[in-house]
Amino acid sequence: MKNSRTASARPGLFPAVNLVAPVLVLLLGACASPSRAEPGNDNRAPTVPATLEVPDGNKVSFHAYAVGVQIYVATASTNSPTGFVWTFRAPEAVLYDADGNVVGMHYAFAGPTRPAWESESGSRVVGARTVAPVIVSSNAIPWLILSAVSTNTIGPGIFERTTYVQRVNTTGGLAPANAPTQLGQEARVPYTAEYFFYRAQK
Repeated sequence: MKNSRTASARPGLFPAVNLVAPVLVLLLGACASPSRAEPGNDNRAPTVPATLEVPDGNKVSFHAYAVGVQIYVATASTNSPTGFVWTFRAPEAVLYDADGNVVGMHYAFAGPTRPAWESESGSRVVGARTVAPVIVSSNAIPWLILSAVSTNTIGPGIFERTTYVQRVNTTGGLAPANAPTQLGQEARVPYTAEYFFYRAQK
């Protein structure tokens, strides 16, 4: 079965990597010494609000930096018969490792409720949110924890056997403050984030 991705397919996304290099440098610098979990736990895991903690028995398997956009589209307002509101449609981001190498991409696999992360080598994880997001900054999209609902491996990869994904240290990405003026209008809002991927401990 073919992937039900949004328009953010690989050919259109990866050529834009050079445009986000300055942002990546700032992101890596700002996160060079992130706070970590308490001693005795997984020391690679970020410190997060209690509701976003990963259950015991899962350990960090990979950590990626994302630079991209959160895409919003104008839909009819339920409060105004002639008004429009911004509705989240999809993420679109390039994923980097700690050395600044491109390792994959992030996109909507089956609409906004099923985001996916896909590696250059072919592994993919699709997540679903089962816990409410946490707003850490009023100027950025919330932090999240998502449960893996499916994994697919075309080749060996970093997302194989992923059980949970955390989105932390976000910047930007919020819907525009001004309401849209016409149905179907699109807004692509820049954002950055860190994603932590977990696997069940053997």
